Amino acid sequence: MNKLKFGIPKGSLEKATIELLGRSGWHIKVHSRSYFPDIDDPEISCSICRAQEMARYVDNGTLDVGITGLDWILENDADVEIVTDLIYSKVSRRPARWVLAVPADSPLKTIRDLEGKKIATELVNFSRRYFRERGINVEIEFSWGATEAKVVSGLADAIVEVTETGSTIRAHGLQIIEDMMESTPRLIANRKSWQDPWKKKKIEQIAVLMQGALRADRLVGVKMNVPEERLEKIVDLLPSLNAPTVSPLYNQKWFSVETVIDEAEVRGLVPRLQEAGAEGIIEYALNKVL
Repeated sequence: MNKLKFGIPKGSLEKATIELLGRSGWHIKVHSRSYFPDIDDPEISCSICRAQEMARYVDNGTLDVGITGLDWILENDADVEIVTDLIYSKVSRRPARWVLAVPADSPLKTIRDLEGKKIATELVNFSRRYFRERGINVEIEFSWGATEAKVVSGLADAIVEVTETGSTIRAHGLQIIEDMMESTPRLIANRKSWQDPWKKKKIEQIAVLMQGALRADRLVGVKMNVPEERLEKIVDLLPSLNAPTVSPLYNQKWFSVETVIDEAEVRGLVPRLQEAGAEGIIEYALNKVL
């Protein structure tokens, strides 16, 4: 039997990935002390590995497909097929930002001021390329963690660190002087696997259903009963992906009206629908929108 080797990222993306795959139709069960979770698809085998290493394992063929951030693809200089972007909206609606930061009272105000200085970061290779491309000579030092503390304590002149809003950076008494990169999760495939017809079709199936689940995450279905004389007014109020579905009710001058809208619009829309004459309004969650 053909088998697709799928990499699940360990760490902050692990739970979100498993939940997203569950909404997409693949249910995964993780066992304690095991890096090989069960999945209810005999054509897929799963492995858990750090997001920082995922692109390397996909690149060298250890895995056929996996999920990791754009930052770690670039850090590993991985030659992989980026199948699709995945934004885990229930985890974060913001991309991860890699920024260059210095102490708030530092005389270093721009990236050019860092000529000859020491920078601590986990994103070593990307940072070296970034400064080299701009003709700035710096010393890049790998940081195993607590990176913010290294610049505060004087072990480095600046740091390259990941953030979303910048609040953690500021809380450590630092200021951002350069935004270097934005990163979102990506579904990536090994180049050779992508050329295999069976594996490519399986990977595309996963990508389509994951995107459908992500799209549904921000949408809800709304259904209601509407009297014939109020139908046009109600339909005019409804935003929708396409035209709403309108079906006559049996042996009555009433209609069932159904549509799909953004979840954020419901709270303002429902009172207006009631005022316009809609009854029996139901809001329901969606698994996938394709």
